[in-house]
Amino acid sequence: MFAPTKTWRKWHRRVNRKMRRYAICSAVAASALPALLMARGHKVEKVNEVPCVVEAGVEGFTKTSQAVKLMKAIGAYDDVEKAKESRKVRTGVGKIRNRRHVMRKGPLVIYANDNGITRAFRNLPGVTLLCVSRLNLLHLAPGGHLGRFIVWTEEAFKALNQIYPSDSLPRDMMKNADLTRIINSDEIQRVVRPTKVTKRPALKKNPLKNVSVMVRLNPYAKIAKRAATLALLKRAKARAAAVN
Repeated sequence: MFAPTKTWRKWHRRVNRKMRRYAICSAVAASALPALLMARGHKVEKVNEVPCVVEAGVEGFTKTSQAVKLMKAIGAYDDVEKAKESRKVRTGVGKIRNRRHVMRKGPLVIYANDNGITRAFRNLPGVTLLCVSRLNLLHLAPGGHLGRFIVWTEEAFKALNQIYPSDSLPRDMMKNADLTRIINSDEIQRVVRPTKVTKRPALKKNPLKNVSVMVRLNPYAKIAKRAATLALLKRAKARAAAVN
């Protein structure tokens, strides 16, 4: 449905719980790869390591100055500055519908207990806060793109073991995904059967249309064809002389 917007539009899509869990686990795992973070545009060059885990006392911060000091200490403030500088007026009609400005995504702060941390980080541009017990795929992978820069508190990082135990995580179908290397390994090639040589049937050609096949069947056909051609030329030459 294009327009106008109706209240009975199908706004939501039902997704199986196992599939949602798989997507969230994939997004969390992708946040630990610096290459994906940098490909998504995050400024993590000064961050010592990802995933970035800070001490549990951060959850008690109540001042924005404390949050800024922490971000500068762990090297994540460049990403906040990047989000701040990207703020611009939205193109199109959306700017008259209470969403005038757009801004890039900055770091995602995930906490376990809100002891004031939401008040400390809420004024930082581009920073999103999320509770570990309510992980949201829209924040973990905005726009469907993996690699969100996440700052974990210590308690939130430990809580992942209880929320996602090892028996509920998606398992790999193959331990080694390099299928070409497995097939070409000596252990596999030693026991596989040799490659079958398939002999393709010869294509039968029509001797009446193919001169080389006709000559192979009748060696005199080449001489007869040449004699017929010379006779045709001789008759044409005689006809032309008689007309003149």
